[in-house]
Amino acid sequence: MGIIWTIIIVYMAAMIGIGLYAKTKIKDSNDYHLAGRRLGPIMLAGTLAATEIGGGSSVGVASKAYGDWGLSAGWYVVSAGIGILLVSFVAPYMRKAMATTVPEIIGRRYGKSSYAISSFLSFIASIALAAVQITATASIVHVLTGFNLTWAILIAGLGVVFYTYLGGMWSVTLTDFVQFFIIVFGFAIAVPFALHSAGGVDTVISNLPKEQLGFTKIGWGTIIGLTIMYFMTFSTGQEAVRRYYSAKDQKVAVTGSLLCGLLMTLYAFIPAVLGLIALSAFPAINANDALATVSVELLPPLISGLLLSGVISATLSSASGNLLAVASVFVKDIHGVVLKKSVDPNKELKLSKLIVVLSGLGAIGISLFSQQIIPLLVFAFTLRSTGPFAAYLLGLLWDKVTPKAGLYSIVIGTIVGLGWQLAKEPFGIMAVIAGCVASLATFLIVNKIELSKGVPAAPSAYQSDDQFTV
Repeated sequence: MGIIWTIIIVYMAAMIGIGLYAKTKIKDSNDYHLAGRRLGPIMLAGTLAATEIGGGSSVGVASKAYGDWGLSAGWYVVSAGIGILLVSFVAPYMRKAMATTVPEIIGRRYGKSSYAISSFLSFIASIALAAVQITATASIVHVLTGFNLTWAILIAGLGVVFYTYLGGMWSVTLTDFVQFFIIVFGFAIAVPFALHSAGGVDTVISNLPKEQLGFTKIGWGTIIGLTIMYFMTFSTGQEAVRRYYSAKDQKVAVTGSLLCGLLMTLYAFIPAVLGLIALSAFPAINANDALATVSVELLPPLISGLLLSGVISATLSSASGNLLAVASVFVKDIHGVVLKKSVDPNKELKLSKLIVVLSGLGAIGISLFSQQIIPLLVFAFTLRSTGPFAAYLLGLLWDKVTPKAGLYSIVIGTIVGLGWQLAKEPFGIMAVIAGCVASLATFLIVNKIELSKGVPAAPSAYQSDDQFTV
């Protein structure tokens, strides 16, 4: 355990060092939120992938493989990779808009009411997503230290607040780039070592219920649903969209996105296999502890230390991205436009950092209360995506849209999505899909009626910031 801890401490110190270096690159809030819009394709792919391969795609997938989903839990990440590939078609329009947040585009096209609602949804969902990553990190700290989960959540949460406060988007991007490749490399070499320590492939398979080895146990309906969900949430989620906004240009946005989708798809089933190994060797542990237990009990200390360091750092980085999303939405949208409280450009950076601290404390509170990973993740995706989905995408892609089409679709989509989730997802249809379909249908119907009455189209999404009024 001493070697594992040494590696983790050295690794985390290196990440903090990168954060301190990134701090020297920050001259204003644009650098803090968008890394100066200077990301190249490799950096963009790395930060996108590391953001999405956080707690849900590592600790969460291993947990689901240990539990109900078995090997098919890998489809959770494959679906995410395909979702990112689909977003690649929209990526150049995101970058072209020269925005900072998702609600900003909605405000440009549909007015203040739509702006306020989408800002609130993005704000709350991003805090919930940060809570997911804090819980994932805490589950590893819990196994490594023996601390109860409450203390582990407090340690992980305060760590991510400090990490984010330091360097903003530059810090996240630089550390993401390192973390992603360490995670992929660490997971890949962990599998053969874990299999050997667990008694070999035959022993592991013989200890597992046959249904756990089903490649599509979760069903094609769920797989397709996850893919649609990820496309919808990646195309409207502030932590993902902001990375497209940070690309050097439109071509980089597409190239980086395609590369990210490919990398995620190649990685997908590795954490699921580790979850199955945990089920074979340790059938009585908490499912959320599957990945950490395999790492500590079955892997050589050097590999275990690298793997857990990468996972801890990636989950912290994902949480950091979510907290930055909260700060961006509050400073740029809620405070500046919805509440009409102007911020001195020289004080905007300080306000952003204050919001990171306050929202981080909120995320810690949610994590302490919920202590869930995948369920809370899906809830947050539903909250932020169902309403704004049609308004945001069609606002980027379509010239002739009307303000009421955007507003009504946001309201109806959100109500249907949350109602569908509270109703336990009737007919096996995921809430985020039901909500987004309702959002799209509402938008198309209202928009057609409005245009037929001669209602003028909304202002362009591609005006410059100084033209923006709501």
